[in-house]
Amino acid sequence: MSREHRAASRLAATQALYQMDVAAKGINEILAEFETYWIGREIEGDQYKPAEIEFFRDILNGVLENQAPIDQLIDATLAGGWPLARVEAVMRAVLRAATYELRKRKDIPARVVITEYVDVAAAFLGREETGMINAVLDKIARDLRADEFQPRT
Repeated sequence: MSREHRAASRLAATQALYQMDVAAKGINEILAEFETYWIGREIEGDQYKPAEIEFFRDILNGVLENQAPIDQLIDATLAGGWPLARVEAVMRAVLRAATYELRKRKDIPARVVITEYVDVAAAFLGREETGMINAVLDKIARDLRADEFQPRT
C-alpha cells in the first residue's frame, strides 16, 4: 500500500485508540465501527481516506497487547515525572500508537514513524503539544533504535 494509505491507517488508529480510551469501547466494537463507517467514507462533510486495514488492525492490536510496557516506556520518557495518565487523551493515543511501531515494527524507519505521528498530532493539537510529542518520540526512538541515528561514515 501507499504512504497515503499508511498515513490514513495511523490517523484512524489514533482516533480509534482515543475512542477506546474516553468512551471505554472494546476492540471488536471499534474495529466494526471504523471499518464500516469511518475508513474511506465521508462523515459530516469530511472525507476519510482509504486506509490499509491490516496495518490499522496491527496498530490497534499491538497497542492493546503491549500496553503495559508501552505505557511504562512513555512514562519513563515524559519530562518531570508527568505520568501518561495525566496526558490529554489524544496525546496519549498518538504516543501509544507511535511507541508500538517504534518497539515492534522495525520494518518501518524510526524517522518515518516520528514524522507520521507528529503529522497526526498536528491535525488535533497545538504547536506546543505537537512539539512535546516530537521530543518524546525522538527520545524513545533513539533509545530503542540507536543504530538508526548513528552518523553514516
